[in-house]
Amino acid sequence: MIRFESDYTQGATPEIIQRLVETNMEMTPGYGMDEYCMSAQRKIKAEIGREDADVHFLVGGTQTNFTFISSVLRPHQGVICAETGHIHVHETGSVEACGHKLLPLQSADGKITAEQIAALTDNHYADPNFEHMTQPKLVYISFPTENGTIYSKAELTAISDVCKERDLILFLDGARLGYGLACKKNDLTMADIAKLCDAFYIGGTKVGALFGEALVIVNDKCKKDFRYIEKQKGAMLAKGRLLGLQFDTLFTNGLYHRISLHAASLSEKIEAAFKNKGIELYYNSPTNQQFPVLSQEQYDILKKDFVFSDWGRKGDKYIVRFCTSWATDEKDVEKLLSVIETL
Repeated sequence: MIRFESDYTQGATPEIIQRLVETNMEMTPGYGMDEYCMSAQRKIKAEIGREDADVHFLVGGTQTNFTFISSVLRPHQGVICAETGHIHVHETGSVEACGHKLLPLQSADGKITAEQIAALTDNHYADPNFEHMTQPKLVYISFPTENGTIYSKAELTAISDVCKERDLILFLDGARLGYGLACKKNDLTMADIAKLCDAFYIGGTKVGALFGEALVIVNDKCKKDFRYIEKQKGAMLAKGRLLGLQFDTLFTNGLYHRISLHAASLSEKIEAAFKNKGIELYYNSPTNQQFPVLSQEQYDILKKDFVFSDWGRKGDKYIVRFCTSWATDEKDVEKLLSVIETL
């Protein structure tokens, strides 16, 4: 069977494995205070053009989300997000377990708008009983979203402006950041994201690393005491150099962007193949995730040779997800394309 169900089914890039082996017996300080972490921090700061940024390395996306969010919110404050957002549907209530209510907004494609955020906050303070309700304080978005969609620079700028006007913290989940930046329809850079958001993270788990996310905090107000909270939440890895070394490798000689482009390019081929057969794509995703809507017959044919994710139903048809990654074999994609052609 050829697997397309997710982008974290394989280990890590050969470059990372090689460096882990080469440095395995070195003795370094713990908790992210080693030279590998510091080198990775310098490279990420150069990438985004912000020497004043704080960069922290954590193990996984869920951990990064609830650790950062809980570090910047007071007990009465909550999080604006899309109803399809990862923290709302796929993190077992981790943010709410930290005591912060989620305030989901309707979304047809995984994105939310500046207008929705403005309306929610304005309606909150227009209510004479606003002090009896959760105060909206942080906006959580993903790039790409759970549905493979991306924000344009204009859309993200509008959201950033609304957040600044209403004193909201803007936090971007970048678990698949590389794949969003690499797709042809994207007009954002990592430096743009650093300029427009108070904090964001660079996904490694899904983009070439064995595990790990690089949290970038730009807003000085969000930096204070983060390592206290990181430790309290069990997010401070004792062998922190294992994280730093991976990101140091990913940000050497353009590796992160190169492997992301590989996944995005192969996904474009899959997208084109389904479209050429007249098969509907449920979301307009330009990234490494494609969501064809399949008849029972088409579903059964593809299931014979491929593993993919079920995403729901549309009438009597199946919405499914095919996902490429940094490690996807071009020969596997060619095999998939040949079967799609028979549908």
